[in-house]
Amino acid sequence: MRPRASWDEYFMNIAQVVSTRSTCPRKYVGAVIVRDRTILSTGYNGSIRGMPHCTDVGHMMEDGHCVATIHAEVNAIIQAAKNGVMIDEGTLYVTASPCWNCFKSAANAGIKRICYGAFYRDERIFSVAATLGVELLHIPIATVET
Repeated sequence: MRPRASWDEYFMNIAQVVSTRSTCPRKYVGAVIVRDRTILSTGYNGSIRGMPHCTDVGHMMEDGHCVATIHAEVNAIIQAAKNGVMIDEGTLYVTASPCWNCFKSAANAGIKRICYGAFYRDERIFSVAATLGVELLHIPIATVET
């Protein structure tokens, strides 16, 4: 019998599934925003609504980064705003640690806890999170056995 997943593992596993909708193959990222063990919003890396996807037309590269997509974290925040869902005091589960811009957006949106699956490129988030009282927690993404 396999052990029951913790809440953090459960929501991180859901973020991993959300990442399968990503449309930029440079990095598949999924995000889930939760409060009181209830999913409030999800997001994945993808193009602006109504614009073609990287998987269809290629990347829009600047300084080694694809700028055609909106990152998963920001898409989850936007989805919540679009639907009138308050995410203040929530937890963000994301398959890769937020880049600097996504971290700033999450902190300003009132996210108090960020659980990430893998580290992604920006060390600044750790010192600023400590200053702001935003908890950053590494939750490795596990393979789910059936």
